Amino acid sequence: MWRLALPFVVLALALAALSQTDAYVIRLATIFGMYATLALSWNIIGGFAGYPSFATAAFFGLGAYVTAVAQNNGAPLLLAVVLAGGGAALFAGLLGSAILHLRGRYFAIASLVIAEVLREVTNSWTDVTGGGMGINLPLVGGSVMGQAQFYLAAMLGLAAIAMSATLWLDRSRLGMALRCIAQNEDAAQIIGIDTRRAKTLGFILSSLFIGCAGGIYASWVTYIDPTDVYDGAMSVKPILMVLLGGVGTVFGPIFGAFTYLALEELLWRNILEFHAGILGLMVVLLVLFLPGGLSEARGFGLARLMAWRKRAS
Repeated sequence: MWRLALPFVVLALALAALSQTDAYVIRLATIFGMYATLALSWNIIGGFAGYPSFATAAFFGLGAYVTAVAQNNGAPLLLAVVLAGGGAALFAGLLGSAILHLRGRYFAIASLVIAEVLREVTNSWTDVTGGGMGINLPLVGGSVMGQAQFYLAAMLGLAAIAMSATLWLDRSRLGMALRCIAQNEDAAQIIGIDTRRAKTLGFILSSLFIGCAGGIYASWVTYIDPTDVYDGAMSVKPILMVLLGGVGTVFGPIFGAFTYLALEELLWRNILEFHAGILGLMVVLLVLFLPGGLSEARGFGLARLMAWRKRAS
C-alpha cells in the first residue's frame, strides 16, 4: 500500500517547495501536472494495452465543456470536474464498445476522428456550448497568486492520483490482462482473459483522468472554444511524452512529460510555425530508433561503455 501513497508524499513535498516560487514557475509546474496526467492516462490504453489511441483531445475537450456548462449552471468546481471525468468515462465506455474490436492502425484512425465529431457537435450546439464563439467560466475567488497556487495543487493532485492508479494497475489483474493483450491478444483470449472487458475498462480508466484534466484546465484559463480544447496536437503530445519516457513503463510518462515540457519551453517557442511538423517527426524517429524511450538510450549507452571498458582491459 505504501507504493500507492508515494505519489501523494511527493506531491506534498513539491507543493511545499513551489509555494515560495514566482508565477512563471508555478505556471510551468501546473502545465507539467496536466501533461503528466495526460501521459499517464494515455499509457494505460496505449502502453499497457498496446492500443494506439488518438482520442485524448476528444476526452479532454469533452471534460472541459462539461465543466464549463456545469459551472455556468451553478455547480461548484469540484462537482463540475467530477462530472467531467464521469462524462468522459461514460463516453469512453460507449465508444469502446464500438471501436475496441478494431486493432492497430484501424483503431488509431477510428479514435482520431472522434475529436472532430465532438468539435462539430460543440460548434452546432450553440445554446449550450456557445458554438464557435466559445464559453466563459466563472472565476475562482482569491488573489491572483492564490488562484495560481490553487490550480497548481489541483493539477499536481490529479497527476498524483493518476500515478497512484498506474502503480495499482501495474500489480493488478487488470494490468496483467492489458499487458497480455499488448503482447498477443489472440493468445490472451485462448488462456481465458476477457479481452473485450479488459480493454474497455482500460479505456474508461484512461479517459477518466483526461476528462478531469480538461475540466481543471477549462476553469484555469476561464475561457474555452472548440479549436482550443479539441486541438489535434492534444492527442499527439501524450503519445510523444510516453515515447520519450518509455511505452508501458510505470514512471516513464512522468519523465517523458518533464522532458517534453523542457523541449517545449526551450526550443519550440521560437519555431512555432514548424511545431506540428516537429511533433510528427519526433514521433516517427522515436518509434523507429528508440521504441523504449530515452531510458533505452541510456541503457544502450551504458552497455556500450561497459563493452568499451571490457575491451580496454
